[in-house]
Amino acid sequence: MRIVSLLPSATEIVHALGLADQLVGVTFECDFPPDPRLDRNVVVGGLDTHGLAPEQIDALVREKIAAGDDLYRLDTDLFRDCDPTHVLTQDLCRVCALPAGEASTALEQLGCSADVVTLDPHTLDDVLDTIRAVGASTGTTDRSDALVAQLRERLQAVADRIAGRTMPNVFVLEWSEPPFLAGHWVPDLVVAAGGNPVHAERGGRSVPTTWEAIRDADPDIVVVSPCGFRLDDAAAQAVAALPELPARAEVWAIDADGLVVRPGPRLIDGVEALASVFHPTDGGSFEHAVRRIR
Repeated sequence: MRIVSLLPSATEIVHALGLADQLVGVTFECDFPPDPRLDRNVVVGGLDTHGLAPEQIDALVREKIAAGDDLYRLDTDLFRDCDPTHVLTQDLCRVCALPAGEASTALEQLGCSADVVTLDPHTLDDVLDTIRAVGASTGTTDRSDALVAQLRERLQAVADRIAGRTMPNVFVLEWSEPPFLAGHWVPDLVVAAGGNPVHAERGGRSVPTTWEAIRDADPDIVVVSPCGFRLDDAAAQAVAALPELPARAEVWAIDADGLVVRPGPRLIDGVEALASVFHPTDGGSFEHAVRRIR
């Protein structure tokens, strides 16, 4: 097989299924797990947002979309040279990755007959189903079934530890300027970790909100999880947002890119990390993943 992954979460799934040696093309955002081969065939490029503040990134994305410009660029020559047998793509979010339609069009234009697998999860269960979908496409059903079973066992272990405990009301801030509430699978992560998601869109899209609406939700805990950012940057954004957040709420930052916003196996790491915040007596060290701001 010659697998091209057009989104970071799919790359993580490919590695988790033991197919890294058959991964021939990735995107510029596929940074986990580290793989020195990945620089060779980066078939998708995107906007350079390095050093930009959240409001500047938001303005740039809105400007590009309004102008009809592409946020991601497929290198069709390199894509053809990869000669993929399998292409993993998505239609969930134009801002997050190359849309599936562009990959399919390129395959048609290049005369390639690769198996295109579109991964569009909206819930945590959907995410686990995407692992099975990749397994079915690549002939690794036994591996994908085993991986999903292991991930579900970890979820059950968290559920067993927090059974009977009071669930704090939790708001997840997915972008800080302008503020966005969390959607898709993120509220499911909160529930699995023993929290009650407030002012959230379970299974829906992440949408803009207002600081007033966040304060009115009166959460016990605010988790700052800005899409595309790791822990240090999330912590910096949390500090900047403190004046706007409910005064009585605990405020935490989390490694969003690693544990929350990419729909792959590491979401279960995210559940375990969130559980350590909501129910700290459980033990376990997640200093690399979460940081208390207030």
